[in-house]
Amino acid sequence: MLKAKPNLESRIRTLKRDWAIVYNMLSGKDNSGFSWDEHRQLVIVEDVVWNSHKKGQSIQTSQFPLL
Repeated sequence: MLKAKPNLESRIRTLKRDWAIVYNMLSGKDNSGFSWDEHRQLVIVEDVVWNSHKKGQSIQTSQFPLL
């Protein structure tokens, strides 16, 4: 059995969680003000909107090069 399996499973869960946050921000019912910066590969929005989305604050400066 691979010792890396638990680490990979944890990473996959993290990626799924982060993807769900990004997806909901960009295409969900409350997506006002959010957009995608293709060049920098991240979600962009004004700070006021970030502050209203507590789940999204963890990915505020995160890049998603695989999206």
